[in-house]
Amino acid sequence: MTSVSALRGVPQSFHHRLQLPAIAARNFNQGFRSKGFRLHARYSSAQDQFSSRLQTSIENLPKLLEDIVQTSINTGPRGPIRLAQGIQAFIGVGREWLADVTKSANSSPGLPTELQLGLLSPIYLRRLFERMGATYIKLGQFIASAPTLFPPEYVEEFQKCFDQAPPIPFEEIKRIIQDDLGRSIDSVYEYIDPIPVASASIAQVHGARLRGSQDDVVIKVLKPGIEDILVADLNFVYIVARILEFLNPELSRASLVSIVKDIRESMLEEVDFYKEANNIESFRRYLEDMGLTRQATAPKVYHHCSTRRVLTMQRLYGVPLTDLESISSLVPSPEASLITALNVWFGSLLACETFHADVHAGNLWLLRDGRIGFLDFGIVGRISPETWAAMDVFLASISTEDYESMASALIQMGATNNDDLDTEIVIATGREGRSGSTAVAANIVVDERQMNKLFLDVLRVSESYGLRFPREFALLMKQLLYFDRYTRLLAPNMNMLQDQRISIVSNRRNKYRDGFR
Repeated sequence: MTSVSALRGVPQSFHHRLQLPAIAARNFNQGFRSKGFRLHARYSSAQDQFSSRLQTSIENLPKLLEDIVQTSINTGPRGPIRLAQGIQAFIGVGREWLADVTKSANSSPGLPTELQLGLLSPIYLRRLFERMGATYIKLGQFIASAPTLFPPEYVEEFQKCFDQAPPIPFEEIKRIIQDDLGRSIDSVYEYIDPIPVASASIAQVHGARLRGSQDDVVIKVLKPGIEDILVADLNFVYIVARILEFLNPELSRASLVSIVKDIRESMLEEVDFYKEANNIESFRRYLEDMGLTRQATAPKVYHHCSTRRVLTMQRLYGVPLTDLESISSLVPSPEASLITALNVWFGSLLACETFHADVHAGNLWLLRDGRIGFLDFGIVGRISPETWAAMDVFLASISTEDYESMASALIQMGATNNDDLDTEIVIATGREGRSGSTAVAANIVVDERQMNKLFLDVLRVSESYGLRFPREFALLMKQLLYFDRYTRLLAPNMNMLQDQRISIVSNRRNKYRDGFR
């Protein structure tokens, strides 16, 4: 050890250099201990988090198993049959994918993204859904109509998921009608057209004439076994969602199981024609209460020959609101007819128990007597007065470019949890949404896929700024886009949201009547 006397006369700077290694070692030890402590803290935190999740999973496991067992019991023998059909559909689409992979490999060195994803890519998943039948076609349509819940690539691809199916034999239709009505078909109907008016995955529609009254009607018949198939398929989807949430609790934040429950409830309502009949009657009462029966109508339901699987309705004759040539031959002012349709639909948002949530051209007609006909009430929506009040402000602010009001409405609708939402964000969203959709909106020949693309453009821009719209908003906006299409066809110079002839929701009877004068 060096003595202090031995260092006398040595420059002070040299003393300092001798001390540096010791200081460095001490600092290193302190730093190492500090980092080690932080690493230990992080490890302990992760370990605690893992232990907490494991404990939660163990606690939730009995409930998961109980759900799986109960759901399997409710599904019944249809479950294994649908599983076999699912495997067959999976193999069929898998062969298509392999063929496309082989073709692509022969023509180019790299595989396109859609092929790399396999059957999970939008195009092959859509094909699989179509092969699986009614439930998955409806599920595909739900994906296509819910851009706030699903990735845009899937929403766009599932626009092609058409609900068309080969008709079932007429003899089988007659058997279902007779079994459900409990009496001879000839005692109820004078005539039923054996050629269906339409055939979808869930139901088939035939024209007919009632015995006695001689009224022209249409008979909507639920296809045989379809309810069992829906229950089996939706129970399977529910079990998968429960297992996924159990394995990855983060998915519960996205409300995966809740979304599946909503889909299940919505689909099962479509196969209960009592509920559709109630929706129709509710809308007809709204028209009567508001004094609008001379302006619009919905089919009358014949309850004496309607059941849960058979719905007999008045047959309406007319043309879709997209048929400008035919409309011009029926009424002197197509614009006036459009204004009537808008006022009736807007009024139903609050004055009716439900509103028509699928006003595409096949469901909204101009009838031969000049009235507006609302058809097919299988899909309806419900909206609270509070949500519509915010929506009303939002729509008005779009027209006037009042971005402060728009920001306030977004907060009220729940599109953002930020009470201090920057108005500049809303301005940017509005401007980018308009600039991105001008080419689509200006085109007269706009089909449903283009309407959804326009909606997706707006949502992409909005969500890029952190805005999330509630489900009711998406449903309403979809209908407004349909009406925007009709406006550009029938009244290209009219501003749907600013025109004083259009009453955008008031449940006061006199205001509705003023809107139709």
